[in-house]
Amino acid sequence: MPGDMENLRKRSVAEGSESCGERRCVGPQHLDPCTVETPPPDSSAQHFCHYTPKCFITVHKGPQATSARSTPSHYGEDGWHEATSKTTIRVENEVEAHREANNYKFGFRKWKGHVTERPIEDRSDIVKELYSNLSVVKPQEGSVVTFGNVIYVFLFGWWISLIYFLVGLVMFGTIFGCRYGKVCWKLALYFLWPFGKFIEKSDNHLLQREVLQYFHILLMILGSSLQCHISTYIWFLLGYPVLAVVHCLACVLSWLLVFTIPVAKLNARILTTVLLMAPKDVQIQRLEKTLSVERRVILCCYRAFNVYYYKYTIQGINIFALNLLPLVLITLIVGYTDREHKYFSAETTFATAIISIIPLSYYIGMGIASISAQSNFAVGAVVNATFGSITEMTFYITALLQGHRAATKCYEEIVKAALTGTLLGCILFIPGICMIIGGIKHSEQRFNSRSAGVSSALLFISIGGVFAPTLFSKTFGNLVCESCTNIPGNASVPFICKDCHYDTVGSCFYFFFLPHDPQPLVYTISVLLPAAYLIGLIFTLKTHSHIYDIHISDGHGGHHVVHWSRWRALAVLIVATVLMACCADLSTENIEPILAHFSISQYFIGVTVLAMVPELPEIVNGIQFALQNNISLSLEVGSCIAVQVCMIQIPLLILFNAFYDVGFVLVFSDIHLWASIFSVILVNYIFMDGKCDYFQGTVLVVVYLILLALYFFAPSPRSC
Repeated sequence: MPGDMENLRKRSVAEGSESCGERRCVGPQHLDPCTVETPPPDSSAQHFCHYTPKCFITVHKGPQATSARSTPSHYGEDGWHEATSKTTIRVENEVEAHREANNYKFGFRKWKGHVTERPIEDRSDIVKELYSNLSVVKPQEGSVVTFGNVIYVFLFGWWISLIYFLVGLVMFGTIFGCRYGKVCWKLALYFLWPFGKFIEKSDNHLLQREVLQYFHILLMILGSSLQCHISTYIWFLLGYPVLAVVHCLACVLSWLLVFTIPVAKLNARILTTVLLMAPKDVQIQRLEKTLSVERRVILCCYRAFNVYYYKYTIQGINIFALNLLPLVLITLIVGYTDREHKYFSAETTFATAIISIIPLSYYIGMGIASISAQSNFAVGAVVNATFGSITEMTFYITALLQGHRAATKCYEEIVKAALTGTLLGCILFIPGICMIIGGIKHSEQRFNSRSAGVSSALLFISIGGVFAPTLFSKTFGNLVCESCTNIPGNASVPFICKDCHYDTVGSCFYFFFLPHDPQPLVYTISVLLPAAYLIGLIFTLKTHSHIYDIHISDGHGGHHVVHWSRWRALAVLIVATVLMACCADLSTENIEPILAHFSISQYFIGVTVLAMVPELPEIVNGIQFALQNNISLSLEVGSCIAVQVCMIQIPLLILFNAFYDVGFVLVFSDIHLWASIFSVILVNYIFMDGKCDYFQGTVLVVVYLILLALYFFAPSPRSC
């Protein structure tokens, strides 16, 4: 009853206010301490769970309506997480519920974007404006003289207006095309400043025909018919083709700039509609400040620049990933046709190949999320295990093959630097930058320390396992130096040795290994690490899944349409993987001049460019989670990648080397060893209390930059 529901609401608010001094609901997100929300009165759902990051109430509607809150902690600070760490997430449909649930599963790739279409009516006014087709005149709010509109004049307005003026002169010169010349000059003024104006179809000629007598009308039609046809032919022969090229160029440039997409829409509408109209039908008017109702016209643009266009998607694909797709095709064509570098240098080909990996990594991530959201747990786990590391594995394997063909160990050192760089970036940079951006917006953020503890423990196991052969080689290996000198006849002066290293590589024949050979240890670790990863999956997803305690609301309603079906997503995964392998092959093939001629250490190139560029989509996902006060998923993004590098990718490289010997030995240099160990210890210290702010994020990022400076000034590997 309405009265009972009102009493229930007041009692819930009072109880929530009384408990403001207690820590109650924990989860990946937390807002203000006293946030208590109730469901809308008109809700028809039988069981309504409203998501409130700090506190939430669950209301059961029925004859005996009751209020349920998070159970207060009976264990003090330590028992707080045990009793009240529940988070309720409300989603639009069942597929999105699966996607959200997969985000909280260990070993699953985290994906922020939607995999189903969202009705435009349900979205914010900012997003609605992004998808506007510029055909609605609205009451004007504010001035049209903005910074973006002024920039439009310098980037597009002046030269488009000039070309229209010149085309108008040509049309006047033909005499028969004067009508189109007038339209060109009107559009020249319009394009110089199109804001605050609109284009509509004029109906004035109909009124003029009504006041003329019938025979005058007939003569006018007969007399102007031939002239009309001639002017139309001249227009489509001399005027329209030139302007079509101009508008296509303006569309491409403004579309690639992303934030100027309204300019692309404006040019497309002019090209496909206005320029095909009869000259007498084109009417340009200024907006009236007294306009109070909306009306539809042919074209009306208020601003040329919109910073929110980074959210723009087409079929679920982000605009940046879509715009970078032609670069992939250009890179492949140029890379495989210009192998002699007659037109483009090796450095240019390498740069475009590395950048091309970014959109391909995005498509792989979206394909994984789409299949996982539409499938059961087993299929999702298999897809994440097989394709989750495909981006990095394609580069590592192609680099090792390139080094094997060139008979040099330099590529192996580059792969080890990239592996270490991925670890450092995922342990330090991704959590750090997410803490900074999220902390600036939300002051202090809290996360589930128990789930973070699982990831931290697996990180310790991973680092210990990966660097165990390195410690073994330094303990039991033979110290070998390239050259040693001393002063002849003076035995008191010690030898001066250069290029000293531990020689631990022995030869093996089937199951026989030389003494102090680290290969048996390497093979043992390559079995233990995936086993530990599997145990972590069972622990977090089956036996102890309650540590996440995520409840996806049952209020799924309405029909949903997925952006990508399972078969389409699988096809995208396969194609993107093949293209990724090609781009990785081009990057490793053209990296040699950079390694040989640049004064930058090869360590630095591997740790930064080769390691972090493929992870840019994951960094963006983490930042978006942090902005939504979901710092738990931001931290899981980096931890998940770091654990997969150690427990899946490195064992796969060892397995690949066992079947096809490319000389890969799991022995890292000292700089990789100590940088990784220090980073894991630091990040576990930061994660201890279950809360973070921008200062802790700054600490992680500064340490990461210090390590990058160390790699930058470090000498190149001995084999390079």
